[in-house]
Amino acid sequence: MKGEATVLHADLDAFYASVEQRDDPALRGRPVIVGGGVVVAASYEAKAHGVRTTMGTQRARALCPAAVIVPPRMEAYSAASRAVFDIFHDTTPYVEGISIDEAFLEVGGLRRLAGTPVQIAMRLRERVGAEVGLPMSVGVARTKFLAKVASAVSKPDGLLVVEPEREEAFLHPLPVERLWGVGAVTAEKLHSRGIHTVGQLAEIEAATAEQWLGSAAGAQLHALARLRDPRPVEATRRHGSIGSQRALGNRSSSAGALELILMQIVDQLAKRLRDRGSSCGTVVLRLRYGDFTRATRSSTFAAPTDRTEVLLSAAQRLLAAADRDIAERGITLIGVSLSRLTRPGPVQAELPLEWSDGSRIDAKLDVALDAVRDRFGASAVTRAALIGRDPGLSAPRLPDHE
Repeated sequence: MKGEATVLHADLDAFYASVEQRDDPALRGRPVIVGGGVVVAASYEAKAHGVRTTMGTQRARALCPAAVIVPPRMEAYSAASRAVFDIFHDTTPYVEGISIDEAFLEVGGLRRLAGTPVQIAMRLRERVGAEVGLPMSVGVARTKFLAKVASAVSKPDGLLVVEPEREEAFLHPLPVERLWGVGAVTAEKLHSRGIHTVGQLAEIEAATAEQWLGSAAGAQLHALARLRDPRPVEATRRHGSIGSQRALGNRSSSAGALELILMQIVDQLAKRLRDRGSSCGTVVLRLRYGDFTRATRSSTFAAPTDRTEVLLSAAQRLLAAADRDIAERGITLIGVSLSRLTRPGPVQAELPLEWSDGSRIDAKLDVALDAVRDRFGASAVTRAALIGRDPGLSAPRLPDHE
């Protein structure tokens, strides 16, 4: 790892809500909630009252009666994201997009052309504010992990530099929840063993962390706690997975309703998969229950596939396996990820697949449906069971890169 703080993590603040406040001056300084039945985003004024994303808007309204609720405008958010990323790419050729509102930038080789990393970070924030009209927080550090933590600590609308000599002093007093990958379940495991800060995790041996949290997660979190993160900014990184999720709020959802939502999600993801010329090796189902605990279930194929019905069948089996937990605990979010993405080989593309009853799964159907949707729009053809149903929000996303 290099010895100078040259990695920037740039993160737009309350992105959707900030776009709404930018475009409607009457909303500036007021609590803003973006969403319909579920909170998609909230301004910092709304967050101060306890409003959080994926919360039902009825509960959010109870917490913040003065909030203004506006419907999402995905095209406006996509346009704002493109404008911000144009500035990123105008700043350095080394930009690694993480989502539509955040990215890593490597600026170590620009000192003669553009100044120090801190000067570049200051200018970046100024340009995004002046040219796009949005607030943005930036962290500057030696590693991607520290830069991301720094930007989070600096929010809202801040700039924080973590110089190499003060990395431990900055990171170790922070709660373990600041570590990448530490959610409620992992945090509780650590808290039950007396580990509340990053520094306390760094003090134990790696083998102990692996015993408590599992070999992979324990090793990774312990390395981050000890400031080890050798990952470079990857300007041409191609996403290793694609996914989508649907927040359900606090309303109860029947098994049939969940099945239809799953169909919608998988249909959209399968089309994206084929559009990028990839196949999927593993389907991952992500659930968040009514008690806010999370569960992840996955199914791996013997050979990668891009066929909608194969992907949907795997996701349906995973959902069926969670029926009892859903019935007992309720559900507030359902999501699907397609991972272990590869390019389809010629043999895999030509081989027909069959269901257990011998019926064929024809890839030509997917090709035909994709062609209709490309020409006439995504809603031109759909499953009979989905006719008239709300397709849900299609959140803006980063383009896939080679």
